[in-house]
Amino acid sequence: MPMTGIIDYNAGNIQSVKHALEYLKAPFILSKNPKDLEGVDKIIFPGDGDAAYAMQQLKETGFDSFLGDWVKAGKPLMGICIGAQIVFDYSEEGNTRCLGFIPGTIRHFSSLWAERHPSQEEKEGSSLLSTEFKVPHMGWNDVTFCNGGTKLCDGVADHSDFYFVHSYVMQPDNPAIIKGYAHYGTMVPAIVAYGNITVFQFHPEKSGEAGLHILKNFVEDKPC
Repeated sequence: MPMTGIIDYNAGNIQSVKHALEYLKAPFILSKNPKDLEGVDKIIFPGDGDAAYAMQQLKETGFDSFLGDWVKAGKPLMGICIGAQIVFDYSEEGNTRCLGFIPGTIRHFSSLWAERHPSQEEKEGSSLLSTEFKVPHMGWNDVTFCNGGTKLCDGVADHSDFYFVHSYVMQPDNPAIIKGYAHYGTMVPAIVAYGNITVFQFHPEKSGEAGLHILKNFVEDKPC
């Protein structure tokens, strides 16, 4: 089985990914040092929390340039949660310039909802923003595959439930690279695939059998 690297850049959510790979009996290296991961076959880029802090940690550890070289070399990269978001160009969170691997932006739910629910509607108390939907989007939500899906989801049923925790939403410039979406007051891209990069807004490692199947496909060298 190929060797998988897990990037530890002090951004949380690392141990749950480690435990999932241990459960799958997949060989991996978890490290805070880019040099330790130079010989692995694929990378999982997890993380929770703030985009600006995450980018600061990547720059301080050298993982920003390591990931840039990795992507340019065409090697497989899986991003999860904040690791999915900061591969885009820009995040509204902290007005953060991100890694720029996937063209697009990361926007807060409220800014997307505001475009769909005029301010007058909010004043009248009828806006979904203040009633039905809370931020963060937290808990289980079903995901619909689209645009041909991704091979990493082979063996996973369409409309399977996955576990989400996020306040910001991926907005790729090209909607054709969205491979799965959920609904939460707006369409929420949940899976985006771009070249050798596949990113998941939900947490596969916390999503039961369906999530573990996605991780299994990745570590066993399933094509993206």
